[in-house]
Amino acid sequence: MRTARVERSTKESSVLVEINLDGNGNVSVETGVPFFDHMMSQLGKHSGIDLTIKTKGDIEVDSHHTVEDTSLAFGQALREALGDKSGIRRFGDALVPIDESLTQVAIDLSGRPYLVYRQPEIVELIGTFDTTLGKHIWESIVAEARIAIHIRVLEGRNAHHVFESQFKAVARALRDAIKLDGVAGIPSTKGTL
Repeated sequence: MRTARVERSTKESSVLVEINLDGNGNVSVETGVPFFDHMMSQLGKHSGIDLTIKTKGDIEVDSHHTVEDTSLAFGQALREALGDKSGIRRFGDALVPIDESLTQVAIDLSGRPYLVYRQPEIVELIGTFDTTLGKHIWESIVAEARIAIHIRVLEGRNAHHVFESQFKAVARALRDAIKLDGVAGIPSTKGTL
C-alpha cells in the first residue's frame, strides 16, 4: 500500500496527515480553518486519495501558520507515499470548470519542486479565509512533495469558485499522475525521480 503518516509539531501548530494513494477519496479534515478544510477535502475526494488531516494551530493569531504547516505536512506525506515512484504515470493534467471559473493544471511528479501560478485578482477574504494564502498553499505542497505544478485560472471572478476549481483541477491531475500504469520501473531516463 502506498501510504504515509506525517506528524509535524512547532510552537505554532501540531499537524497529523495520513494518506493512502490507493484509496477511494475518503476524507476527514479538521484544521480549525473552515474554508481550508473544504478545499483540502476537495483535494482528497477528487484525487481518490484517502486523506486524514488533524491540525491544531494558533488560529487566534491568524490562519497562516495552520494553513502553511498543514500544506507542508501534506506535501511530505505525498512524497513519502509515492516512494521511489516506480510504475507511476508521473504526469497528469486537468481542465476543471466551476460555474464561471475555469482552471488548467499540469503536474509532473519529477522530484524537482517548481510552481507556476496564475490567477485573477479576487477579494481578500472568503468568510475569514485570507485568499492571499492561495499561492502559499501550493508553494508549500510543491516544496515538500518535490513536484512541479502549473496552475492557471483561465476565467473566474467569484473567489470561492476560483479556489474550488484550482483544488479540483489539482486533484484530477494528481489522480492521473499517481496512477500505476503497468509499465515497470521509474518513469525517467535518469533512473530516479
